[in-house]
Amino acid sequence: MPRSNRPRRPRGRVDDRRVATPDPEESGLDLLMSGWKRTEVRRGREYAVQPISAASAQKEYVCPGCGGAVLPGVAHVVVWRTDGVLGDAADLASRRHWHTHCWRTA
Repeated sequence: MPRSNRPRRPRGRVDDRRVATPDPEESGLDLLMSGWKRTEVRRGREYAVQPISAASAQKEYVCPGCGGAVLPGVAHVVVWRTDGVLGDAADLASRRHWHTHCWRTA
């Protein structure tokens, strides 16, 4: 029997199984803080380290470790201090994108 291409559900009905879309009013701070991250201590300071997948890397950055370019499509890490005296917003504003290898060897 041939397959029917006709939709089975009536149009306009909300499906409870749909994935919720992110709230457009969420700030970049909330989105960055919600991802998978870890905390590392380097030279007596505490840093938040968040990996960025190759698919999520959309812009070009300068790696502070080697001075080279972190190109779009290259997996890397975003690093910021968590123990700064100016607060979380200032710490996030000073975050830097590092090559994963450069951060490991820094």
